[in-house]
Amino acid sequence: MNVPLLATIVALYTAVVVFLGWLGYRNTKSAADFLVGGRQIHPVLMALAYGSTFISTSAIVGFGGVAALFGMGLLWLTALNILIGIFVAFVVFGRPTRRLGAALDAHTFPELLGRRFGSRFIQGFAGGTIALLMPLYAAAVLIGGARFLEVQLQLRYDLALLVFAAITMAYVLFGGLKGVVYTDAFQGSLMFVGMIVLLVTTYALTGGAGAHDALTDLAGQVPPALQKGGHRGWTAMPALGSPIWWQLVSTIVLGVGVGVLAQPQLTLRFMTVKSGKELNRALVPGGVFILFMTGVAFLVGALTNVYFWNRDGKIALAMVVDPATGKPNVDKLIPTFTQAAMPEWFGYLFMLTLLAAAMSTLSAQFHVIGTAIGRDLYQEVVARGAHQERTVPIAKVGIFAGFLVTLVLAFQLGAGIVAIATSLFFGMCAAAFLPLFVAALFWKRATKAGALAGMIAGTVAWAGWVLLVHEKESAALGLARLLSGKPSLGAGTVWAVVDPIVVALPISALVTIAVSLATKPMTLASAPPAHARRDAA
Repeated sequence: MNVPLLATIVALYTAVVVFLGWLGYRNTKSAADFLVGGRQIHPVLMALAYGSTFISTSAIVGFGGVAALFGMGLLWLTALNILIGIFVAFVVFGRPTRRLGAALDAHTFPELLGRRFGSRFIQGFAGGTIALLMPLYAAAVLIGGARFLEVQLQLRYDLALLVFAAITMAYVLFGGLKGVVYTDAFQGSLMFVGMIVLLVTTYALTGGAGAHDALTDLAGQVPPALQKGGHRGWTAMPALGSPIWWQLVSTIVLGVGVGVLAQPQLTLRFMTVKSGKELNRALVPGGVFILFMTGVAFLVGALTNVYFWNRDGKIALAMVVDPATGKPNVDKLIPTFTQAAMPEWFGYLFMLTLLAAAMSTLSAQFHVIGTAIGRDLYQEVVARGAHQERTVPIAKVGIFAGFLVTLVLAFQLGAGIVAIATSLFFGMCAAAFLPLFVAALFWKRATKAGALAGMIAGTVAWAGWVLLVHEKESAALGLARLLSGKPSLGAGTVWAVVDPIVVALPISALVTIAVSLATKPMTLASAPPAHARRDAA
């Protein structure tokens, strides 16, 4: 290890991040600046911040490792990320979200929903759900970055976690959303460069254009257990309807690809620009960024099988088997590949890429957790409409609380958890908030009762499926075994591998529609609520 070079690179990176955090602090003069960047963020900065928040170490490390397991079928997630996460999000959802947020003087995603339907309960419930469950997603991101530092720098895992999270929390705590956006844009640029170099180098190491043919030829090396589950090789989709097909399509592609529309940390970005035209200008850079981030991660993950087969006569999963459990830890695969295959200088560059990916997402997550506690829970539920300037100190306390919970989870969660935890959180947001969000923006006939019923039904359906039916989680949690003696109520059937989003999202949507049609239409006020006008004054 070249310690002087490493120290210089880390020092420069830290200096830039600290400076940008300070710049955000200097330009944060009000609660609106802290919460939504004063609604004056440049569109290119917004696009980079959106993309770098969207793509984290869970995508590069977690899902890259999963691509080594499942193969190039994960590229369907890239397609869905661009189609839904960028095009639909910016073109269909972006303008009305920005417009409604400005009209209602909403500063958080739960506040947007609550003020649209005139319900403090909706805002408090959404804020509480986010504050409670987002640390699970944040822990997945933190683990991804720490695992890379553990492998690349031979650091103790606990030390990597602590240092990594502490730096991120510092600039969010003081710089607010402006500090987050400035640092996210810088980190997004680093991520883009790092992934281009990774793509070119990987193809050079695996045979260029012939790498895909070599990967196809490895189909016979798929482990018997995976073949039994429907795996047909790393360049083919799993057998239709097989357990692996359901896991790939329902949990990974649909769970993350659709769930992105209701991600509070991403939706907030639409409320930071000053006009709808700014969102159009952000569309192309956002789409290109996501293509290079997820597409490269999934291609490289799959091609690691070719590299390790040519070098060691083993597929990639065999290189990351945990001696204690005898099972592969896919979260270590991308770090192991870069350390084994890449020159030392690239290891440091890619380390910065992953640090940037993790810190950009963590900063947005901590900011959203803090504002959910300070703005959505304290201001609306505890203080019942206190002036927004009084909520910023509470939000900072919330950021610190979210940081502590995230750290505890990161220490407790097991191996190979990064992609699973990310998919779970995305699916939960889709089930609980997406029908409500769509109704808030596009359906005037939606009622407060319908919004409440749909949100609660989606959350309960999602939680029930996770606790009792979806075997990967229900077996670990143990409640299904306590009730039935089986790891899942769906054990032995296809339902055990069907993701919660496939069941919970339709239930949430149908309940929202049915109850809205059965209740009296709302009278939509043209002005924001009284407490919103007071905050804006």
